[in-house]
Parts: sequence; structure tokens; C-alpha cells
Amino acid sequence: MYELIPVADAPQYDEEAERRFVEEWPEFIFHDEGVKPYRERRVQYFPQWEFYLVSSDERLIAGCWGVPIAWDGTVADLPGGFTDSLARAVTSYEEGVVPNTFVLMAAAVRSDEQGQGHAGRVITAVRDRAIAGGLPQVIAPVRPTLKSRYPLTPIETFMTWTRSDGLPLDPWLRTHVRLGATLLAPAPASQTMTGTVAEWEKWTSMLFPSSGTYTIPSGLTTLEVDRDADLGTYVEPNIWLRHA
Repeated sequence: MYELIPVADAPQYDEEAERRFVEEWPEFIFHDEGVKPYRERRVQYFPQWEFYLVSSDERLIAGCWGVPIAWDGTVADLPGGFTDSLARAVTSYEEGVVPNTFVLMAAAVRSDEQGQGHAGRVITAVRDRAIAGGLPQVIAPVRPTLKSRYPLTPIETFMTWTRSDGLPLDPWLRTHVRLGATLLAPAPASQTMTGTVAEWEKWTSMLFPSSGTYTIPSGLTTLEVDRDADLGTYVEPNIWLRHA
């Protein structure tokens, strides 16, 4: 048996979660400057929408978090992606806008518990919690894990790739679809990460001797390096899925 517990009610897991749930993410993903203005307010406004999945023997299994927004159900009204969802949630809260949609922003399973169906458990649990909590629409800007093998392929093309059984080629998209999700639309500029050339060299363990376009480890698309400006820019694509 597993239980979805609000993070605010389970501080005993915080230290382990901070260590465990960064293992599967590339370092550059934590350097989206557009997120910083909203991070603290998100934690302050929406503590009830951040969770741990814990087993019956009190073992930390997974974590997830999301934000509530108002969305009219059309592709045209979708946020631009991850960062825009966060901005919309925070600013809408401050403006008194009543939300009707839960955006699942991130979900992670600890590395030594993967391959056991836990991703499906945590996604299903948080979806059900959102619906029960008055947010009948559930969407997610998903980071397709296999896309890093095809960094030159447009996200609009990648999201159409399927296996012979009709399911998405990407395993993370497949997990969502098997839970009943449908693909909505590409989010070609879901996040933007910037840094100096030295920072990018540290984050990627690569050297960038000249200005140009580079493929990088775990990058879903390419990195643009401008040595004259001492700037590296990476615009990460995601894919919008709808769960409810």
C-alpha cells in the first residue's frame, strides 16, 4: 500500500527527498532564471499541492508537485510550458482568479525504486487528489526522456512518433498515455536556461571553444553558445498532456 502525503505534513522526508529527487535530472534544468521570481511564492501559496509517495513501511518512494491555474480547455489557452504555468498560477492567485485546472509540474521516483510502476502510482494519486480538490482538469508539460537521443528533431515531430502498437515511442509519454492521458500540443519553449560559457561547461562536462550550436548530454534540443557575449542559451521543449 502507498500513501500520498503533503510535503508540509512530512518534514522527516525532506532531506532524503532533496538528495534522491535530483539524481535523474541534468544540472542545467535547475537554472531557469524565469522560475526564480515565482519559486518562493509558489511554496507559500500552494503547500497543499506538493507531495511525497510513501510505502506502508514508511519508505519514501516518489515525489511530485503542481500548481492550480485557470484554463479554458483549449490549446490556444495553454500556458507556454513549465515556466509560464508557474507564472500563471502565482499571478492568478494574487489576482484572485479562481482555478479550475491542476498542472502536474514534476514527478520523480527515487532511482533505486524505478521500474516497479511507482510513476503510475504517483501520477494517478495526484490526479485523483486534484479532481477531488475541485480541479477537474489535469494537464502536464511533460519532459520526454527519449528526446535527448534526437536533439535535432523538432518536438512537433517527435511527439508524433509511435511504436508498432500505436503507443508513443517515448517511454515517459507511454507511461502517461497508459494511465489515460492524451497528447495535447507541443510546448517548444517550455523553459529557458541561460548561463555563462564557464557555467555551461561545468553543467555539461563539455568544452565550448567557439560560438555555435552544440548537442549536450541529456539535452532535448541544442545549446546556443555565444562566446563574445559569454552566454549559453538552451530552450527546452516539452509536450502538453491532458489527464482529465
